Amino acid sequence: MSQRTHERAAELHNLAAHAHSSAAVAHGKGDHLTAHELSQQAHEHSMNAHKLSEELLAETRSKTA
Repeated sequence: MSQRTHERAAELHNLAAHAHSSAAVAHGKGDHLTAHELSQQAHEHSMNAHKLSEELLAETRSKTA
C-alpha cells in the first residue's frame, strides 16, 4: 500500500481522537445527544483506522515472508 494509505490511517486516528474530545466536552456541558452522536462518529473513525492498519500490517508481513 502506498504512503497515502498510511497517511489516511493516521488521519482517521486523528479524527477519532478529535471526535472523542468533542464528545467529552459536549457531555460535560450536558448535551448528551451530541455527545452520543460524536462518540458514534469517533467509533466509526476508529474502526476504519483499525481496518486500514490491519491491511497495512498484513501487507508488510506478506512482503517479509
